[in-house]
Amino acid sequence: MYRVIDLHIHIQPFEMLKPDVRETFWRKKSNRAELEGYAEDPAKLLRKMDADGIERVGLMNYVSPDIMGFTDEVNDWMVRYASADPARLIAFGSVNPRFTTAVGDAVDRILDSGARALKVHPPHQAFRANAYQDAYPQLAELYDRAQTRGVPVTIHTGTSVFPGARSRFGDPMDVDDIAIDFPKLTILLAHGGRPLWMDAAFFVVRRHPNVMLELSGIPPAKLLEYFPRLEQIADKAVWGTDWPSPGVTSMRANVDQFLSLPLGDESRRKILYENAARIFR
Repeated sequence: MYRVIDLHIHIQPFEMLKPDVRETFWRKKSNRAELEGYAEDPAKLLRKMDADGIERVGLMNYVSPDIMGFTDEVNDWMVRYASADPARLIAFGSVNPRFTTAVGDAVDRILDSGARALKVHPPHQAFRANAYQDAYPQLAELYDRAQTRGVPVTIHTGTSVFPGARSRFGDPMDVDDIAIDFPKLTILLAHGGRPLWMDAAFFVVRRHPNVMLELSGIPPAKLLEYFPRLEQIADKAVWGTDWPSPGVTSMRANVDQFLSLPLGDESRRKILYENAARIFR
């Protein structure tokens, strides 16, 4: 039996979603009441994790009032939710430099309140991950504070199907700049640039010691098609599912599909658990 840390799930305040986003999110989901129940009561999620054999989860979060509907209040919601069991529920915090000028102060406040990581979502927040170089210089404060405090940052790479999302901002090559400018910052490259930029994502992960590949949102059956040399970076890849985003039916199903791939036992252990456990001691 493999131990599992799923570093990327979306149990969030669904009521904040904008109407058009909400319609897309709930489309083809017959278990809406069940999912809303997890958001209302973390004890239900913990029982679901037990049933699926998941030790810990990363609770994704990003401030995106104009595109997704999530305001700054989502940070307080996430920390409060994770406080039910901080050892198993890893709260991610978020600051959007388009709406916050004192980014460094906001980051400190979020981390001091209990968040253990940060999330940057360029397609849903409408800026490039390296926008501190031009449009939003204050974004540098987010990366700098995270680096100083030893907090990892997950950065969305790849496309998005939600209304209003700016998928062109999902190019993982933008992270190349961040890894150079903040060399001691642990960066998790969510989704590996799928479905357009997998080669670029693999390059960035191999080039920079501080960048890791985060596998959420990639159908396990496609994983070795997208990353045929995955075992070469088994020390630098972490597991995630993106559950319950479109197409992801359960945390357990994705793990089982991953275990069916022709990967070595050591690689499986590192990807499913050991690498994430090293980041979140």
